Order: sequence, then C-alpha cells, then structure tokens
Amino acid sequence: MELPTKKKKPINENPGYTVIFGKPKSGKTTIMSMLENNLIVDLEDGSDYVEAMSVKAKDLQELNDIVKSVKEAGCPYNYITLDTATALEEMVLPLALNMYRQTPMGKNFGFDAKTNSYTFKDVRTLPNGAGYLYIRNAFQKVVNSFKEITPHLILVGHTKDRTINRKGKELSENLLDLSGKLERIVAAKADALGYVYRDENKTIINFNGGEDFVVEARPSHLRGKEIVIAESDDDGNLTSHWDKIFV
Repeated sequence: MELPTKKKKPINENPGYTVIFGKPKSGKTTIMSMLENNLIVDLEDGSDYVEAMSVKAKDLQELNDIVKSVKEAGCPYNYITLDTATALEEMVLPLALNMYRQTPMGKNFGFDAKTNSYTFKDVRTLPNGAGYLYIRNAFQKVVNSFKEITPHLILVGHTKDRTINRKGKELSENLLDLSGKLERIVAAKADALGYVYRDENKTIINFNGGEDFVVEARPSHLRGKEIVIAESDDDGNLTSHWDKIFV
C-alpha cells in the first residue's frame, strides 16, 4: 500500500445520503415532490396530496419489488426519497424477527409447538431491549439496498421532542423520531442532517446545529447554514431552491 504524502481535494461535493426531519405538516413531502427526477417511496400515503413522482409500499416485499424494478430499469433516478423513517422502522420488524431467528438464541422465538409452526412475534418484547439491535440491522439493510440504486438517497422523518437539562435549565431538543440508538446511528451515517420548518411563506432546512437542534452536514456549502428550500408568492405559487442543496 502506498501511503499519501499530501492532502487530497474532496471527492464529493453533494450529500449522498441526506436525512431531513420536521414536525407534521411542515412541508417535507411537498418540497421532496419539487426535486427533479426524484422517486418518492411513499410509506405513509403522504404523496396523495401533492403532484409527485411516487410509488407506494406497504411492506417489505413491496420495498424489495421497488428496488428490483429500479435496477431492471437501469437505475434512472438521480434521487430516491424514503418517506418516512418512522414508518420504515415499523415495516422492518418482520426482517428483524427473521434476523433474530437465525441466531442460536432466537431459533425458537415465536415457535408454537402445538401447531409446529412459527407466528409473528415482536423482537421489541425481548428482555433488556435486546431486540432493538436486530431492528437497527434490518433498518440499515433496507436503507443500504436503496443506496445501491441511486447516487442520492434522502430519508424523511418526523420529529420528536426530548426535554434535556443544560446548566440547570430545561430545554426541548428536536430529534429524529426513531427508537433509541437507531436515531443516533442514522444521524451519524447521514452526510447531511437537516431540520425542516416553515417561516411565513418560506420552507427552510436548518443544517446549523444549535442548543436545541441535533443537525449537521459534511458538505461545506451546507455546514452551519439555514437554507430556504421553497417559498410561495402572493398567489400561492411555490418555487423550490434545490440547487442550493445539490449544487
């Protein structure tokens, strides 16, 4: 192996894996529908109310079918959006169960000796939170399957509030609505993590982490910024500014 002797220039300018989250009705699906050549994989029927290039999925089999179809079509989408992360976490529970059953400890989990068959059993019922490891692994496996079929994957999520104590003062911290360590892992793997909110006629993505925001971005043109991603005129016509994210 030849070791480097000088710094190299950045290879990537745009985020390959973006996570955005915000409160319900903050315009997340709407702004995703305005991104050109973006396939929205709708897991919560949110695309019913916008003009979008979307396909719905209700379970893992349908997600796998979408991945297969995109591959067969030659991976034509510049962007694919999974909407939402919260729904995806619920959707991967059967996969998490199968992963657990492949271990020596879990091979009889949910097995009914009377009928000599397996029934669904939620791995979240395992003691000491042991099942969440398999949920995290299943979630990442599905996300990775979509990463393979597009240069830019976007994961949309809801927000949850957590009260924290900082210097004796209680603050509300905005977090991605996923369970336990999964929220931190998803945030850590993202090239850009942004909080979506509205301010009058503008929809803004905040990549500027502050005291009550766990957000960040690796690309220099996003790091520490609050970007107006869409705005409406007096007649309600929307204009998007995705070129500020994907330059």
